[in-house]
Amino acid sequence: MEIKSTNAAEPTTFIWKEAEVTTGIFKKPTGTPIFLSTNKVVGDEISDRIHHGGYYKACYLFSAEEYPFWKKQYPDLDWTWGMFGENLTVTNYNPHQVFLGDVYRVGEALVQISQYREPCYKLGYKFGDQKVIQQFIDRGNGGTYLSILEEGEVNVKDPFILVNRLEKSITVAALFELVYAEIKDPDLLKIASLSNALSPKKREWFASFLK
Repeated sequence: MEIKSTNAAEPTTFIWKEAEVTTGIFKKPTGTPIFLSTNKVVGDEISDRIHHGGYYKACYLFSAEEYPFWKKQYPDLDWTWGMFGENLTVTNYNPHQVFLGDVYRVGEALVQISQYREPCYKLGYKFGDQKVIQQFIDRGNGGTYLSILEEGEVNVKDPFILVNRLEKSITVAALFELVYAEIKDPDLLKIASLSNALSPKKREWFASFLK
């Protein structure tokens, strides 16, 4: 994997169900390095700190190879990197080959593959159609959040170098599928429920299906 674009957002406000909402989903390429801190990308807008940012969602990564598919679905949008609200657009990202808990060195930072992305109405608003949420789920490649184990600056063309992989884990693709599957594999549920790469709340959620 390699960084294609570093992206950040200014706060954007819109009206949703008669209420004013501020979001940081409207990210644009920075054209400069960005600094990954423990709880956020420095200089990036995090409006909803309940659902975004923090240790397990410090930085969001999405695949550049997914863009052609989505451009065909929504050709009239103003397409730039960061369209999915990602801080890092990366090349050669394969969710079937990246595992929950993987640790990578990228630029000056040490990062860990952590939480899956759950799309919400803000993505639908940005795309001009709420049906994109289900399409995103059905597509099965939602990117991944990163935890920042060592803070540092990252930039375009920085490669992701694998430092550590757990003996027993679950791929990012399988984890995303597990979240939305009607019938959930108990073996995969157990792995997810015991993974320290996920937040305690998410671990408890997976464990609840084993009772």
